[in-house]
Amino acid sequence: MNAQDNKRLVIECYQLFLKGDIRSLLDRCQDDADRVERDSDCIPFAGAYHGKGEIAEFFSKLAEGAEALSFTPRDFVAEGDKVVVAGDASWLAKPTGRSFDSPWVHVLTIRDGKIARFEAYNDTAPAERAFRPDQPAQAPMAAPLHH
Repeated sequence: MNAQDNKRLVIECYQLFLKGDIRSLLDRCQDDADRVERDSDCIPFAGAYHGKGEIAEFFSKLAEGAEALSFTPRDFVAEGDKVVVAGDASWLAKPTGRSFDSPWVHVLTIRDGKIARFEAYNDTAPAERAFRPDQPAQAPMAAPLHH
């Protein structure tokens, strides 16, 4: 496949995600595909997933933990076996009821006409704030200085 074929495949995969057709999306992944994003102790679906089974588990955890209020892929750039996608999303963290905005960049590697690697880059701080359970109030660490 050339870069434009790879780009068409990735656009099709985002359309499938937006329709909720995860099974068809997974059919477009290599059996040994990787999905990688920064791990977080409070985001229930963050981290690395290897193989179609684990990637299916990611989508289950995502559906259980978050609802996409909006998810918009904006730019698709293809070069060789890579397709880079930039977009914006707004999510609802189901455990807390808090929403957050998340601009993102995804880098996908295509091998033999299927997705072999998916890397997600986003600012995790808003998501961590939305998913983190409320902490009890803490006393100030130090008294203010008086002059």
